[in-house]
Amino acid sequence: MSRFRRVDKMDPLAGFRTENTEPTVPYGLLKAARKSGQLNLCGRGLTEVPQNVYRLNIDTPEEAQQNVSFGASDRWWEQTDLKKLLLSSNQLTHLSEDIRLLPGLITLDLHDNHLSNLPGTLGELQELQQLRLSHNQLLSLPVEICTLKNLCSLTLQHNLLESLPEELGQLEKLTELDLSSNHLKGLPSTVGCLTSLQKVILCHNKLTSLPDSLAQLTNVTLLDCSNNQLTDVSASLSKMLKLEQLYLRHNRLCHFPQLPAPALKELYVGNNQIEKLETEQLASLTALSLLELRDNKIKILPEQITLLSTLTRLDLTNNDITILPASLSLLPNLKVLLLEGNPLRGIRRDLLTVGDTLEIRTQVCIAKYMEEQAGSIPDELFDAAADQGVTTANFSKNQLTSIPPRLVELHSSLSDINLGFNKLTYCSPDITKLLQLTHIDLRNNQLRDLPSEMKNLTKLHSIILNYNRFESFPEVLYQVFSLETILLGNNQVSGVDPCRLIKLVHLSTLDLSNNDLLNVPPKLGLCTSLRCLSLEGNPFRTPRTAIVARGTDAVLEYLRSRIPT
Repeated sequence: MSRFRRVDKMDPLAGFRTENTEPTVPYGLLKAARKSGQLNLCGRGLTEVPQNVYRLNIDTPEEAQQNVSFGASDRWWEQTDLKKLLLSSNQLTHLSEDIRLLPGLITLDLHDNHLSNLPGTLGELQELQQLRLSHNQLLSLPVEICTLKNLCSLTLQHNLLESLPEELGQLEKLTELDLSSNHLKGLPSTVGCLTSLQKVILCHNKLTSLPDSLAQLTNVTLLDCSNNQLTDVSASLSKMLKLEQLYLRHNRLCHFPQLPAPALKELYVGNNQIEKLETEQLASLTALSLLELRDNKIKILPEQITLLSTLTRLDLTNNDITILPASLSLLPNLKVLLLEGNPLRGIRRDLLTVGDTLEIRTQVCIAKYMEEQAGSIPDELFDAAADQGVTTANFSKNQLTSIPPRLVELHSSLSDINLGFNKLTYCSPDITKLLQLTHIDLRNNQLRDLPSEMKNLTKLHSIILNYNRFESFPEVLYQVFSLETILLGNNQVSGVDPCRLIKLVHLSTLDLSNNDLLNVPPKLGLCTSLRCLSLEGNPFRTPRTAIVARGTDAVLEYLRSRIPT
């Protein structure tokens, strides 16, 4: 009996198991990769890269032993070297030194893994042009990466980097460098040698200063240094002759930066501690069209604001401004002026001839009806607005059950309408007669559909439909090709058509959070114009929560990896 007990306790698979089961890749994928030069292993739960992937260019394929006929359709002898290897959204904790066995790689994507270090043999991939390492746990970079003479794009956002090697300056062909969301306290002085750079992202670090050598990056068009600890910005940045967009939000700046950058069009310095604007600082911004100064401590807007003759948008939200200078009316191109959260004593009468200061007067006039929770808008208001070129109408937080019919009287000038927080159950086609509309806010109503005539709103850039009762993506929105922002969160939307959505080539923000999406179509990943995609709070299982939490780029990359090939 004892012998039978011992037999019962024996593992029936003994002798067939190995101690370490190596992850495998379907042979069909490897076979296809030899032909195409591309291998996509995204989102497969891999904890390590299978050895046969590293040896793809070296090992003789099975078909070489099975079929040596020169008439065979699968010509194994014509295989190409692997050029593109996608390994994102796995669970990789390390990368083998055997990566050197793939010297033909042009793209290597390792984002969204658990890598804490990298092998020095990456430096042997001398053909590499794109290296994606974001959303890992990297503490440092091997100096060998800096020898990749053909590298054009290096993305390292969302890691744990505290410093960078001085040799970084050797990457002379680099055009894109993303170092956002790390723990960097400084940059190597050699960063100035990266003279091919066009886009530099440094936001969400711990930088207290920028190296003077940064001024040598004369091809950079976008520099983002938001959410750091900068107390000053060197005037030497004015040497960045092609700089068009500069982000300095959420730092510790006490003075407005003096930046006579001749091409600068957009300057974002909100959420700092700036107290005043100097004439010489304004005089240098000869091409500026957008200036964001919100959430600072500015008390006086100087009369010399007229020096910003190209300005179209000025954001002064949440400052300490009590009075506006008369010269503000002389800005010929100003379209948007944001002043909420300032202790303004009033708006000068001589400013009311300017379209966008009229926008402020209109909002003030309507505010009392918002407070009274009106069920309708008095005719007196529309009578007073006649022939005034009103650009903005705010009827939010009332008890409206229908869109005010006299709105159509403002068709020649109205560009922004806010009807949020009402009781609208129906959106009248009359709204589509307002052909100048660029923004519609219909949040917190009881809408289930939109009129098909809305496709005529060819200037519409954004529409807010959060907290309504939509059960499907509004059909007409697929036909409004000018849209840049669609907010549909907190509805009951059950699906979206990516093949139609992809035609909205300007769409950069899409909010589908807290709806009833049971699945996310992989082709949504082809909507490459999207910069912000919100999907949280839906009942779908894939992409998994961890990927959604990584942000839009990770989600889109994952979805593309799921498209059948």
